[in-house]
Amino acid sequence: MATVRETTYDLLRQLGLTTVFGNPGSTEEPFLGHFPDDFSYVLALQEASAVAMADGYAQATGEPAHVNLHTAPGTGNAMGNLITAWHNKTPLIVTAGQQAREMLLIEPRLTSVRAAELAQPYVKWAYEPVRAQDIPAALMRAYSTAIQPPAGPVFLSLPLDDWHQTADPPPQLRQVSRRFAADPQRLAHFADLLADSANPVLVLGGGVDRSGGWPAAVALAERTRAPVWSAPAPERIGFPEDHPQYQGILPFAIGPLGERLGGHDTILVIGAPVFRYYPHVPGDYLPPGAQLLHITDDPAEAARAPVGESLLGDPGLACAALAALVPVAQRPLPPVRSAPPEPEVGNPLAPAALFAVLARHWPADGILVTETPSNLSILRRHLPITRPGSYFTTASGGLGFGLPAAVGVALAQRVTGQRRPVIAVIGDGSFQYSVQALWTAAQQRLPVVFVVPVNRQYGILKAFAEFKETAGVPGLDLPDLDIPAVAAGFGCHAPRLTTSDEFVDAFRAALGASGPTVLAVPITADVPPIL
Repeated sequence: MATVRETTYDLLRQLGLTTVFGNPGSTEEPFLGHFPDDFSYVLALQEASAVAMADGYAQATGEPAHVNLHTAPGTGNAMGNLITAWHNKTPLIVTAGQQAREMLLIEPRLTSVRAAELAQPYVKWAYEPVRAQDIPAALMRAYSTAIQPPAGPVFLSLPLDDWHQTADPPPQLRQVSRRFAADPQRLAHFADLLADSANPVLVLGGGVDRSGGWPAAVALAERTRAPVWSAPAPERIGFPEDHPQYQGILPFAIGPLGERLGGHDTILVIGAPVFRYYPHVPGDYLPPGAQLLHITDDPAEAARAPVGESLLGDPGLACAALAALVPVAQRPLPPVRSAPPEPEVGNPLAPAALFAVLARHWPADGILVTETPSNLSILRRHLPITRPGSYFTTASGGLGFGLPAAVGVALAQRVTGQRRPVIAVIGDGSFQYSVQALWTAAQQRLPVVFVVPVNRQYGILKAFAEFKETAGVPGLDLPDLDIPAVAAGFGCHAPRLTTSDEFVDAFRAALGASGPTVLAVPITADVPPIL
């Protein structure tokens, strides 16, 4: 008779989940022991890094990923990036060990008390099987739940003494839908409102990229001849930023966002929340006289929107359907936005100068993973994203995602055979949160280029303190961090740089390297405004 472990591994094979991200602990060893030759174990040195690597890998492959955590402490370590995976809508199957069932009543060391509650509310489903024999069927349900829209992480707590129990017959392998089309009657209503609009505007979010909707979004924009904005703080990019109708990224505050959309009578938001606000700046949600139409595959996102009519559906399918329904508009095209001014090159470099240099030497098929909060708006202005699947960042606002996510994205490039270059721009403060992921990049020999703007401060917090007129906040400066030394200690190439010419030479060399490179670049400490 097959064991629970054997049946589970067979099911994982059938589901394509043969890569496991994790950091092993005693409660996981009965599952991981005699690890199959046809599986790959990606070792992270900390559970938060394991989750973010799996997140980047899942997003870049378009398939769910499996993360194996160490009971309650490991799940606790992972929570920050599990929250990010939830907001990123990334399908992750998260399993964690649990103490032996025979001892759970007396709560010995490494017991996860109320394990199914620990990861909530940032998982779609959490469960600890009542019987050992339920593990494979629970895994099948977890997989089906994770990939259905809106996609997201799920969590299973699995007692360590379950694996060698005799299994029930294996669960049936089932296929479930990952996309759903919009109600055709309501879609036609939206198309009529859009066609009757005098001055519409499109606001596109990460859901367009997740659904492969770039071509449909471009077709819709060109038929309506409407200006196109990115939704505030997008985790992925839903429209080519070199397109003449593209206008930029909307501000993430109520008043300024409403003002920016002034003059438009119809605002069509696709694949994004309405809206992802951050600092509280009161004002009108919409400009006077405007109507908002919201298309999302997330019912909760539609329900919490403060304004507008909603339509549930896959963003890519909805864009294609609307493009087929709306007539070609006769209005003039919106004006093309101006290019950013060419910054002066000093020493140290200003952020704009660094990112302008980076953009000039950017590979055509490069993928940007970023976590540089204080300078993100400057980076995004100088480095447009022009291909789908080329931009990844955190939707949660928490730090510690970008560096390990870049490792996962690079691993996905190798596994899928695409081998697109991965460049991560990570601020020197963000760099410290999941720095252990550099070791995994080095061990896997992944040619990631980590560009680290070094301003020796938490610039985003200084900007927020200034915005809120909150002086005297402690702990916002980061002196005496030797990033090249730290990176070298984890096995990365990390030359010391002081000038833009040195950076260009090192960046070019890094793009052709066989392993990871960390390029720490001193920049000026000026704090850009938060809005």
